[in-house]
Amino acid sequence: MRTYTSARATGGTPSNRHGRPTHHQDRSAPAPLPRQGRRQRTTHRAAGLAAAALALSLPLSACSSDGAGGASAAGSAPSPSPTPTVDRAAYRHTLTGALGPLNSALRAVDGAHEGSALNTALNTASSRADAAADTLQMTATPDDASPGNSQLISALRALGQDLKSAGGDGGRCATSPRVALGSAQSPQSVKAAGRALTALGYDTSVHLPRTQPAQHRRLTNGTLVRDGSRGGLGRLTVKNGTARDAVVTLTRGKRTAFSLYVRHGSNATVRSVNSGAYTVYFTTGEDWNGAKSSFTRECSFEKFDDPANFKTVRVTGGTQYTVLTFTLNKVFGGNASTSTVPAAEFPS
Repeated sequence: MRTYTSARATGGTPSNRHGRPTHHQDRSAPAPLPRQGRRQRTTHRAAGLAAAALALSLPLSACSSDGAGGASAAGSAPSPSPTPTVDRAAYRHTLTGALGPLNSALRAVDGAHEGSALNTALNTASSRADAAADTLQMTATPDDASPGNSQLISALRALGQDLKSAGGDGGRCATSPRVALGSAQSPQSVKAAGRALTALGYDTSVHLPRTQPAQHRRLTNGTLVRDGSRGGLGRLTVKNGTARDAVVTLTRGKRTAFSLYVRHGSNATVRSVNSGAYTVYFTTGEDWNGAKSSFTRECSFEKFDDPANFKTVRVTGGTQYTVLTFTLNKVFGGNASTSTVPAAEFPS
C-alpha cells in the first residue's frame, strides 16, 4: 500500500564409402569314376560337375575385368556425377535484384516524418525485407557464399520484424521509431552478413535507415508541468521512492488543476492549493517528452482510489487549512490504494 497523510495546519506555511567385391575361386575336387549298376546316380554327378564348372567360369570372367573394356564388377555402384558449380555472376545478379526494392523502401523511411507517414514507410520496408529473404532462400548459391547467404536471410527476416514493430500509435509513452530501430540488433546483423559476402566478391549493399540514440530528458525536481489557478492555503507534498521520475496530476472533475514533476528519490511540494476534492493521478517512466506531456519509455499510469480533500476554514485565532503528503512507492502499513489507468485516460 502507498500512503498519504493529512494534517490540519493553522497559519500559512505550506557428415560414403564404396567397397570392392571380393572374388573367391571355387576349387572343386574331380568327380569319382562311375561304377556299373549305378548309371542313374553317375548321370546326376556328371550334371552336377558341369554346373560347378559353369559356376567357376562366371567369377573368373568377372575377375578378368579391371575397367579396360570389360563389364564392371558384380555389385559395384556407379560413380556419382559431380555437382555442377553455381554461376557466381548469376548469384550476384539475384542478390542485387533482391536488395534493390528493399533499399528503395529504406530510403523512403529516412525521408518520412514521424506519425502515419513514417509508419506506412516502415510497413512497406518490412514487407520488402521479407520478400528479399524469400528470394535469397530459393536461389542457388555458390559454395563459398552459402554461409553468408544463410546469415543474410536470417538478418533480413529479423530486420523486417523490427521495422514493423518500430511503428507506434504516437500516443503516450510512444518511443520514437528511430530510437527503437537504434536499439534493435537486426541492423547490425545485416551489416555483418553484408561484410562477409562483400569480402567474397558479392556486393551486398543495404541502405539501413537512420536512427536516433535513446534520450534521457528530465525536468528539474518540483517543476510545475502544468499550473492552473491556485489561491488557497492547502499544501501538497509528494514523496517519490520509486526507481523512475514521476509526474503527479490533480484534477477536479475533468479539469486539470496542476501537474508536478518529482524526480525519483526526491520530494516536492505545491503550495496554495485551493479547497476542494481532487483526484490524484501519477505516471512514472523515463525520458520526459514535453511536447506530448509524457514519458517515452518504461511508463506506468495510476491513480489513488480515494480523493484528496483540501479545506480552508477560519477558526478562532487564525485559519485552518489542509496539508497532505502522498507517497508514490508502496510502503509497509500504507493506507492508500491505487488503480492502473489506461494511458489514453490519463489527464494531460
